[in-house]
Amino acid sequence: MMLDNIDVETSLQSALWQDHFPEYEDHIAACLEQFVLMVPEARNFNRLPGLELSILFSDDDNIRQLNRQYRQMDKATNVLSFPSLSGDDIDCLLIKVRMVPEFPVLLGDIAFAFETIDREARTQGKKFPDHFCHLFLHAMLHLLGYDHIEPGQRGRMETLEKKLLAKLSIDDPYQD
Repeated sequence: MMLDNIDVETSLQSALWQDHFPEYEDHIAACLEQFVLMVPEARNFNRLPGLELSILFSDDDNIRQLNRQYRQMDKATNVLSFPSLSGDDIDCLLIKVRMVPEFPVLLGDIAFAFETIDREARTQGKKFPDHFCHLFLHAMLHLLGYDHIEPGQRGRMETLEKKLLAKLSIDDPYQD
């Protein structure tokens, strides 16, 4: 999939995605469109020769292995993001665009677990596509250095997520 200069490489590891949510790539494209328009660090994406993003559509078993290997947490989770850029890289390449690289920039990797996302959506009374879009945007923000550890950082990240989701006509996921 290619959205302007963002090359999104998807890998379907679990048939659950194709069986239950075959339009996953359409949702990614819609989310990316808003992401590039609204996230300050992403507004200069079009000035780069290209960006690459890798997405794995997986299941709980594989995500559990990845979570154990990279985060030392022996449990499945909904999404994992693996940034390729450091904070300085983001500042240079995406915000100030001081030096435009000759080759595409790898944003990072995102991995999704179908069963966990499906279970969370049902438990929280959300539509699967809406919950998926929220998690995708959340993971994309992580790739650009956003975090939710500190309360101030969390507020900034959640505010941006809410604005992005509103543009996609998706309800506030943090609302009680």
